[in-house]
Amino acid sequence: MGLASRKPVLRDEPLPDAEVHSEGFRQTREARRSALVEDYVELIADLIEDGNEARQVDIAARLGVAQPTVAKMLTRLCADGLVSRKPYRGVFLTEAGRKMAEESRVRHQTVEAFLRSLGVSAETARIDAEGIEHHVSGETLEAFRRAMAHRT
Repeated sequence: MGLASRKPVLRDEPLPDAEVHSEGFRQTREARRSALVEDYVELIADLIEDGNEARQVDIAARLGVAQPTVAKMLTRLCADGLVSRKPYRGVFLTEAGRKMAEESRVRHQTVEAFLRSLGVSAETARIDAEGIEHHVSGETLEAFRRAMAHRT
């Protein structure tokens, strides 16, 4: 069946006004921009907490990207005040970087726990939470926490 022959999907509600409508798209664009930064910072924190240095080669391997890609992002993270680098040493988080990593980790854990509470497998919940955590609002995270608290 071609697109032209499909019946249109009827909306339950009218479109919101343009200003309200655009806010949702603006928030999504902002979440996409910050997601990559948060992923890097969270991974750097994980590598350091695992007892290792966060080295460019390890970051590249764990993110599945090339080392030049990591080098470019590390330059950006340094400029943003989230990490520092020392010659012939690894990457270190600044106080702002540690704070971002912790906030990202808490969001990830909340989303993952919520998905698990719905019966999603551990592996799928971990993978899905990696994307959802960047797009979920504080209000929604709090609703997830309340829903999980009521289940116990």
